[in-house]
Amino acid sequence: MSTHEPAERLHGLDALRAGALLLGVVLHASLSFFPEQMWIVADDSRSIGAAWLFFAIHLFRMTAFFLIAGLFAHMMLARKGWFGFAKDRVIRIAGPLVAFWFPVMGGIVAALVWNAQVNGLITPGAPPPPTPTYDWTNLPLTHLWFLWVLMIFYAALLILRLPFAALDRGGGWGRAVDRLTDLLTGPWTPFILAAPLAYALWLDPKWIAYFLVPTPDTGLVPNTAALVGFGLAFGYGFLLDRRRDLLDRIAAWSPLFLITAAAAGVVAYGLAGGPSLIPMAEPTQQKAVAAIVAAVAVYCSAFAAMGLSLKFLSGHSAIRRYLADASYWIYILHLPLVMLAQVWVQDWPAPWWIKLGGVSLGVLAVCLASYELTVRHGFMGRWLNGRRIPWKRAAQADAAE
Repeated sequence: MSTHEPAERLHGLDALRAGALLLGVVLHASLSFFPEQMWIVADDSRSIGAAWLFFAIHLFRMTAFFLIAGLFAHMMLARKGWFGFAKDRVIRIAGPLVAFWFPVMGGIVAALVWNAQVNGLITPGAPPPPTPTYDWTNLPLTHLWFLWVLMIFYAALLILRLPFAALDRGGGWGRAVDRLTDLLTGPWTPFILAAPLAYALWLDPKWIAYFLVPTPDTGLVPNTAALVGFGLAFGYGFLLDRRRDLLDRIAAWSPLFLITAAAAGVVAYGLAGGPSLIPMAEPTQQKAVAAIVAAVAVYCSAFAAMGLSLKFLSGHSAIRRYLADASYWIYILHLPLVMLAQVWVQDWPAPWWIKLGGVSLGVLAVCLASYELTVRHGFMGRWLNGRRIPWKRAAQADAAE
């Protein structure tokens, strides 16, 4: 049997979820340093190294996040029941999306205007450009898109669970599902999950191979490839929490997942032609190969990240726990700050990697300070993290470490 008990806190997965969110700061900061301009801000110092860094992070980050989100969703549903689960998700997921979308968009617009002024793209006295119009098909969800997609998955989960709960009075369906999860879990798991994703990518006429799973950051209906790719990860994670003993199996296979992910990732990068905004429109044989390799790389990297986190980060760490608590707030806040910092440093005479490090660390420092001073110890800490840490208790915890 597994050494993982349902009541045990999975510190390794907490750390991975935090890492996936915190790496978003580095991911977005790297965009201004691409060799060809693919972002609003284009730095004077550019390198193909920034494109490789972005690709490596993007390969696993959000797929691993949704894998863990599914596992934690089952854990919470079992603990709170369907009503408590729905209430918690509306408060802590839908609530921040609605509350922070407007200030985030305001910050992004401010960065865009400043960048246009710095680069001489605004003519004094000229009439302003027409205000864009938005509807449900093109609403910019920004980097907060993952909250909207999570709400879709949570709603689907509760709807699909109803007939199974009604049919599973004696537990037979549950035992069958657990056996199926057992059969699915092994070195073949990423390949099984990759098949539907590869097919969805192959059929997508707008698929840009460099960006792997297309980010559903525009419009209220996510693209099919994102629903398939992230939805399969979420669903498998949900089933996996019923069989926590299988986490040991994933951890054991993590070196193989890592090697396969590295090899497939390099090939996927080459097949994509490096950083490019040109889509593979036609469902050709070349596109099929690129889609298969990309899908395998995405899932192998996500399972490698999960397994390695279980192997090496499962012990308690006060620092990792603090960062896990802070990561949600940091991710919500970071993108406008990253863009403003990119505009500020774009013409500084320094190597790209120094400026990238400065932007990333500077934004993280600002976000962490704001988390400590305005979020962690007040009502926003309870809202975002489900708990508020009183100042006195925090000081006692620091003294005990």
